[in-house]
Amino acid sequence: MKNIVIVSVLAFVFLLCSSNTLDFKKEYKLRTVVIDAGHGGKDVGCNGRMSHEADVALSLAKQVGALIEQNVPGVKVVYTRKDDTFVELIDRAGIANKNNADLFISIHLNAGPAAAYGTETYTMGLHTSNGNLNVAKRENSVILQEENYEANYNGFDPNSPQSHILFALHQSAYIDNSLRFAEKVEREFSTKAGRKSRGVKQAGFLVLWKSYMPSVLIECGFLTNPTEEKFLNDKTGQSYIASGIYRAFKEYKQELEAMN
Repeated sequence: MKNIVIVSVLAFVFLLCSSNTLDFKKEYKLRTVVIDAGHGGKDVGCNGRMSHEADVALSLAKQVGALIEQNVPGVKVVYTRKDDTFVELIDRAGIANKNNADLFISIHLNAGPAAAYGTETYTMGLHTSNGNLNVAKRENSVILQEENYEANYNGFDPNSPQSHILFALHQSAYIDNSLRFAEKVEREFSTKAGRKSRGVKQAGFLVLWKSYMPSVLIECGFLTNPTEEKFLNDKTGQSYIASGIYRAFKEYKQELEAMN
């Protein structure tokens, strides 16, 4: 009889715990997104003929944030910067971690030959081509303008391929959802915004290194391509890009919450 009572109690506790677990999963909400405008202040990023990466990235970041704030109630939007301020890479991830962000979006503009054009969305990972490595090296080189960068980044050398390979091993716990969001961004760019998508890629970006949540870095186009630079500085062009990122965010949120 005693054994029957014990078994019954254990069964009840198991069912109770299972029920609570199911309730927890059902209640999951994407509550906080951190939007990072790349570069800023003394770090202008890459340059086009008439614009700087830091300025265009800030404009796009603020537009994406405004769309989320206006249309997705219940989601807190946090910016790593809202003006022309220099923020160290390690502090950008720190802002996301401090706010317990559910998603980290870093917005950038690309550089390359004048003929290069199109969008790319990166997650933290092992680069599979020299092109991916070169983008990461360019974006990571900003740490040379930071104080104590060798100590802050564990001796990372932005010019060393080996350093990028080592740092690319981080973020593995969040890779699935990072890729999920990245794919939605590139799909929106190609199907709705009318941009050439160069695909979802992986490389070792320091700005994503210590962010403990799904994270992506979006290269919204090439400022070194005169035609694309004009589009990226145009009010309508920026609206297309910002709306694409917003729609990807909204779809990602809905899909993730439905899964849980």
